[in-house]
Amino acid sequence: MIERYSRPQMSAIWSLESQFRTWLDVEVLACEGWAKIGKIPEDAMQAIREKADFDLDKVLEKEKETKHDVAAFVSEVQRHVGDAGRFIHLGMTSSDVVDTAFAYRMRTSAGELLKGIDELLKVTQDRAQKDQYVPMIGRTHGIHAEPTTMGLKWLYWHSLLKRAKTRLEMAREEVSVGKLSGAVGTYTHMPPEVEAHVCEKLGLRVDTLSTQVIARDRFASYFSTLGLLGSCIELISVELRHLQRTEVGEVREGFTPGQKGSSAMPHKRNPISAENLTGLSRMLRSYVVPAMENVALWHERDISHSSVERIIGPDANILADYMLARLKTLLTNLEVFPQKMEANLNLLQGVVYSQRVLLALVESGYSRDEAYQIIQRNALKALDQQIPLKDLLKQDAGVSEKLDSAELDKLFDPKLYFKHVDYLYEKVLGK
Repeated sequence: MIERYSRPQMSAIWSLESQFRTWLDVEVLACEGWAKIGKIPEDAMQAIREKADFDLDKVLEKEKETKHDVAAFVSEVQRHVGDAGRFIHLGMTSSDVVDTAFAYRMRTSAGELLKGIDELLKVTQDRAQKDQYVPMIGRTHGIHAEPTTMGLKWLYWHSLLKRAKTRLEMAREEVSVGKLSGAVGTYTHMPPEVEAHVCEKLGLRVDTLSTQVIARDRFASYFSTLGLLGSCIELISVELRHLQRTEVGEVREGFTPGQKGSSAMPHKRNPISAENLTGLSRMLRSYVVPAMENVALWHERDISHSSVERIIGPDANILADYMLARLKTLLTNLEVFPQKMEANLNLLQGVVYSQRVLLALVESGYSRDEAYQIIQRNALKALDQQIPLKDLLKQDAGVSEKLDSAELDKLFDPKLYFKHVDYLYEKVLGK
């Protein structure tokens, strides 16, 4: 369990106290449902409302005897309520309480995670607008490709997180169901009206069809969404790790007073947050497989899923919450170095402008293969001999007969690569 890393709201949702409090809410609301249809007298219902409570230590002590947490919990609540306690858990099975409460806590957790994503969307949008036209080299296969802007990286991450938000909203909707339909889901000992009352009060929908449990494909979808969120966070983190390498040096994580990058080397400023998030994304994804394997239960139920969810319910939500908070800190405090970006953009003697010259030669009458051979020959020479590509092309008769010196100079202007940046921003952010 990783509660110590969580923000207080998420940690509170998954505390043991919160688990039993949510169970108590379900039990009391079920009694209200019974009272509405006349099965619990008003004086008994009043006693339940006023006295229903539990002592956590006593529940845990009772569980040692019963070997059943819900049975121990019900006994403790009945002890608090007194005579009217006989109506507690009326017509219910344990999963009516546990599954409905679990779905409620998952829904609440999703709300906290969506707040975290919204915070990241604001950071990435603000930084995208700030760095919209900061030029840098784009890389494919880790190799210099063509100019882009730092703003487009921020915008790409913003777009990525918008999709993550949409997926989480859909996953929250899928798990936001309750069930109080009895031992095999047939409402034999509890009418649908009670279930409807409980779900309405908790802000849940009544499950379409349940057995003794809510079908676990719903929860598998939620945990899969968290796993994919982890992959999105990893994408950002891996990119930042590369951009912070000494040989690249285009960005740098914030560094607080007194912080140390290495116990041995005082000069170190390592990409620790990005590395931490990369590792944690592996952990977050690891919860997806057991959630998937929880789907296939025996007949109307078994409890093989229960032990899994006692771990992955708290851990996956708390971990995702921590990762969102840490990524926000990382991105908010990220230092960007435009001068280093410009230096790297010019590092390879201008060969990154090769495609523009290639297309210009094709437009001038060369076949694509002919133009490609001319440009490639000069580009490889520029790299091997550290001679500016533009100078080599101006000396190449095959080029100079088609393009004069001024035309070549224009083709090596990085601003030409950014003429549609506004269009890209409008696609993601709107006008």
